[in-house]
Amino acid sequence: DLYRKVFVFRKDPSDAYVVLRARLEQPLHNFTVCLRSYTDLTRPHSLFSYATKAQDNEILLFKPKPEEYRFYVGGKFVTFRVPEGHRDWEHVCASWESANGIAEFWLNGKPWPRKGLQRGYAVGATAAILLGQEQDSFGGGFDLYNSFSGELTDVYLWDTGLSPDKMRAAFLSLRLPPALLAWKSLSYEVKGDVVVKPRLRE
Repeated sequence: DLYRKVFVFRKDPSDAYVVLRARLEQPLHNFTVCLRSYTDLTRPHSLFSYATKAQDNEILLFKPKPEEYRFYVGGKFVTFRVPEGHRDWEHVCASWESANGIAEFWLNGKPWPRKGLQRGYAVGATAAILLGQEQDSFGGGFDLYNSFSGELTDVYLWDTGLSPDKMRAAFLSLRLPPALLAWKSLSYEVKGDVVVKPRLRE
């Protein structure tokens, strides 16, 4: 149980990562991914990387610069421009629906204008899911200068698009629906220099 704990990625740049295990029975036609990060990186870095053998950027949350997030589905991406952080925790949720190709992005409990992405696509179920690195091949192919350094917590993946109420609940760490990946019951394996520590502040 990782309640009130964080993964600390100590090095910059880093070859460390965390493998997450989710039981996916079938391809995803809808999903929401949420996480909280704390870093002073200004270079590009990966937050959440979900790769299949066919597509290394099947789902990717990537931050190329402090004022920009990129959200990938099936190798295509949309960009969300954000105010540059005040060196504080940033909570992001990104959701996607295949039927209408709508990508939603929420930062610290607030929605950004929705964008169109990969209508009719299906996200493959046999996946390597990693925190801390961006995969350029299934489970590997890392560029150290896209690695994450800092603290990550509250990682979730659902096979549905969350309602606005639930998006705000995720930001506030309130009760959430059952998830494919849930921080409080996370199946994970640390590879390299990553330390689990209590959260310093709420």
